[in-house]
Amino acid sequence: MTILCVRFRLPPMYEAALPGLLGLLEEFTPVVEALPPDGALADLGGAERYFGRSAVELASVIRVRALALHGVDCVIGAGPSPMLARMALRAARPGVTCAVTEDQVREFLADQPVAALPGVGPATARTLDEYGLDTLGRVAGAPLSTLQRLVGARVGRELHEKANGVDRGRVVPNAVSRSLAAERPFSRDELDPDRHRRALLAAAEELGARLRAVGKVCRTLTLTVRYADRSATTRSRTLKEPTAHSAALVKAAYGMYEALGLQRARVRAVVLRAEGLAPAEQASHQLTFDPVDEKVRRIEEVADRARAKFGPRAVMPGSLAA
Repeated sequence: MTILCVRFRLPPMYEAALPGLLGLLEEFTPVVEALPPDGALADLGGAERYFGRSAVELASVIRVRALALHGVDCVIGAGPSPMLARMALRAARPGVTCAVTEDQVREFLADQPVAALPGVGPATARTLDEYGLDTLGRVAGAPLSTLQRLVGARVGRELHEKANGVDRGRVVPNAVSRSLAAERPFSRDELDPDRHRRALLAAAEELGARLRAVGKVCRTLTLTVRYADRSATTRSRTLKEPTAHSAALVKAAYGMYEALGLQRARVRAVVLRAEGLAPAEQASHQLTFDPVDEKVRRIEEVADRARAKFGPRAVMPGSLAA
């Protein structure tokens, strides 16, 4: 068992703490892959030999250091591959690492629903379920040729391998978060377009504040609308210029929402993701003579200082809307 999947329990809008937490993991291994917005994979194969401790023991040390040095708790899953570590994370809880050993893989996977497998979407899960292949144990026991007829040659082979615990993925060291996401779930399936728009407004303002906090701008904004039947619609829009300006993000989010033409849609959540991140100091900004825009930018600066001093709730959502 050599792979850890760590999810830090970061408060909203505190993703700026992630680089320091990744640095904590890098004290044990250089093979760390960031999983934005709040997680990471760490290959501890070499660390186990170097420190003379198991991955579970090292996970306990990581948890204690994260709390002591950063005031952040974390949830950790451990497994012999990235896929199994990710799946183990779902069964973990604060203070207790969920570990899957080599000899436990088949038993661990057997009763898991097909949808629990990373990369299996709702459509594939429904197709398999129609043929009684609703658990990974049943998928693992099905003939490869049957799976390939149902979902295609390549997908069928990958599904068969993963259901049997074979994961060809590896931990790939990367830069910290190239995207940021903000989700707004509803307490019930929401039909009201005005509530949809208010949720988008709050998500866009959160993204803007988080981007400015880490000194980044985004080039692309992606909107995902999740519905009551568990389906989803995703749209992306390339912005006119890289920005962290909340008003520009709100405008783009509204534009994508309106283009969907939703009518009486039962929406469960809306998610905005800022992608194509780059350092703000390297981004060009189109000069404007609009006094309203300049006023909003100055208000943003004041609001950001208030958040930094008093916390993320210092500014009410929607208060920066132009």
